[in-house]
Amino acid sequence: MTRFSEFSSVYYLEEPIFGEIENAFLTFSQRLPNLWVCVPHLPHGMSKMEINRQLKSLLNIFFINKDTQDFAFWYYTPMALEFSFKFVPGLTVYDCMDELSAFKFAPEELKDLEKRLFNKADVVFTGGQSLYEAKKHQHYNIHPFQSSIDKMHFAKARCRKSEPADQASIDGVKLGFYGVIDERFDIDLIKGIADARPEWQIILIGPIVKIDPAALPKNKNIHYLGSKKYEELPLYLSGWDVALVPFLLNESTRFISPTKTPEYLAGGKPVVSSAIKDVINPYAKNKLVSIGADADDFVIAIEELLGNPNYEAWLTQVDKFLSDYSWDNTFHSMMELMENTMTNRNTTVSVVSE
Repeated sequence: MTRFSEFSSVYYLEEPIFGEIENAFLTFSQRLPNLWVCVPHLPHGMSKMEINRQLKSLLNIFFINKDTQDFAFWYYTPMALEFSFKFVPGLTVYDCMDELSAFKFAPEELKDLEKRLFNKADVVFTGGQSLYEAKKHQHYNIHPFQSSIDKMHFAKARCRKSEPADQASIDGVKLGFYGVIDERFDIDLIKGIADARPEWQIILIGPIVKIDPAALPKNKNIHYLGSKKYEELPLYLSGWDVALVPFLLNESTRFISPTKTPEYLAGGKPVVSSAIKDVINPYAKNKLVSIGADADDFVIAIEELLGNPNYEAWLTQVDKFLSDYSWDNTFHSMMELMENTMTNRNTTVSVVSE
């Protein structure tokens, strides 16, 4: 969205915040010259129907004296259709990043709403090849995009200076993961690695969501450091010896393309991952990432990586592979597809993200 804002105005609509207020309102926070984050504020205790009615009303107010044909609506979730389906923008984009219906506590109506969004969308992007293969028959203008990265940001991890204090105080071989710790996270795998090699230190960074924290392993060599800012991640990554992608293989991970994989690689860190399809191809296929089926496999792979005498050759291959991975390239490719879709619509496009 920051790149879109270099060419047009972007209004990024976030989830509503509920509070002790009488009337709904929308706040605007300008993050860049043409980029605003818009947050709906709604009264506590509203039913789902009331929430959608209020969100629709706020959008009606936003579009007073504006022509929706001058806008593109960019959807990250079909749930936003519940309050925006009557609006007719100049272009509708569905950025399908995950199989959201497979996630824990997913709304029952999500699948039906996605069908409606496929019918409404002019162009669809998917967050990886596996998701594209699963969805490609549902739309005539659908295109896969692998996870992209800010290479310069994560490459900072290659210049190991000083680690943050909460990690610097941990001594020993460090295995790391950052991301949401939720129903996709393989708790037993992490415990198995920790049990097998108590001298290894496992660093877990990120919020714990939709699972009981009490269910997480409490080994002395497992360290839960909580959520960190995006800007801080390379500092933590710099201190790891091996990075982990420890996901379960289930419906919620069937089509994921973890962005952390190329981020870890850009940081110069060897990676061991569960057998996620979009990690196997292309990363393991190109001998950039090791794959493990269980804790024993992970331990063997980690030991091999820790003693790898060919690190520099591997890093050269990583850099070659990632040479065309960038948000700039992703943006330009998406923009070209959107412009081609709009060839016959002489409309100046701004972007609304929902």
